[in-house]
Amino acid sequence: MSPLCQTHIRVDQLQQAEPFYPLHALVCEQCFLVQLQEFVAPTDIFSEYAYFSSFSSSWVEHAQRYADRMIERFKLDADSRVIEIASNDGYLLQHFVARAIPVLGIEPAANVANAAIEKKIPTSICFFGRDTAQRIAHEHSRADVLIGNNVLAHVPNLNDFVGGLKLLLAPDGVITMEFPHLWRLMAENQFDTIYHEHFSYFSFAAVERIFAFHGLSVFDVEELPTHGGSLRIYARHTEHRTLTIGERVDNLRRREVDAGFLTLDRYLGFGAQVHATKRKLLAFLIDAKQRGKKIVGYGAPGKGTTLLNYCGIRTDFLDFTVDANPYKQGKYTPGTRIPILSPEMIRAARPDYVLILPWNLKHEISRAAAYIGQWGGRFVVPIPEVQVL
Repeated sequence: MSPLCQTHIRVDQLQQAEPFYPLHALVCEQCFLVQLQEFVAPTDIFSEYAYFSSFSSSWVEHAQRYADRMIERFKLDADSRVIEIASNDGYLLQHFVARAIPVLGIEPAANVANAAIEKKIPTSICFFGRDTAQRIAHEHSRADVLIGNNVLAHVPNLNDFVGGLKLLLAPDGVITMEFPHLWRLMAENQFDTIYHEHFSYFSFAAVERIFAFHGLSVFDVEELPTHGGSLRIYARHTEHRTLTIGERVDNLRRREVDAGFLTLDRYLGFGAQVHATKRKLLAFLIDAKQRGKKIVGYGAPGKGTTLLNYCGIRTDFLDFTVDANPYKQGKYTPGTRIPILSPEMIRAARPDYVLILPWNLKHEISRAAAYIGQWGGRFVVPIPEVQVL
């Protein structure tokens, strides 16, 4: 049972109950898509959101590299149109704007979209699907490059979403999508990336099948280190055969088949791995507290909500956690009610251990807070298993 991951608790809500929902990942025995049940409508989750991409410097740098590569690879210029779905606060489109390439963001969370609009990035505040795609195509023209970074998992109605991609893509346009790779999630015990705001978890085979159903062919794929291991797929209209399907597509498809991702047996052992990871983390925390050590957290990400609630980690283990996002500061973590403070509070507390909850940013965080070494403090990374840095 787990609460929604971005519903950080205000002070005036501390005496109120929170809704918790069953958190079970289910796999389809026919198409092998991994999904959660939908308990809460997307409008209740994403109309106002606490995640601002620009607060991660490494993610903004990743976006800059992506923009530079796309401009070069697909020869984008002032006559091109780049559209990003779930454009957040403009962390990515700003790099196209700086190169004088026309852009449009589509973002359902008004508070986040307004941050992009303040940066002079045109943004339509709405959820994406077939109806939205038709309206955007009529009002703005179709996309030469259509982008979706870490949005596919947030979509409960995949057919409506991918069908919308088909409608919004220009005849010779290209879609790029980035999403965490289910293979890496399972291999490295990244169970904390499973939470209610992520409706689906994708193997390459599942994504290729969904896109093909809607007349879109994946012609290239890259394996990325982001978010613990992600895929970036490149797709085009199936009838647009100028872009030929590359070797990386065939190779990854074959590797997934060889690794058993089209058999149920491949999925059935994951629960035992998760149980073992929980026991190891709790054993470390219990031992540290029994030795009188002070422990605080770093970050209040969505994955932290799953980790803290599943493991039962509250203020009996973590005095507080910190986050660079002012939107979260002064609130409490969902379910576990751990105070979220500003990062400078670590200096005042001088903890023995700092538990890095967004472990995918461990290098960025350990550099930013390297000063904890002045008093002998050390970082702890919980995934894939407990590691003390």
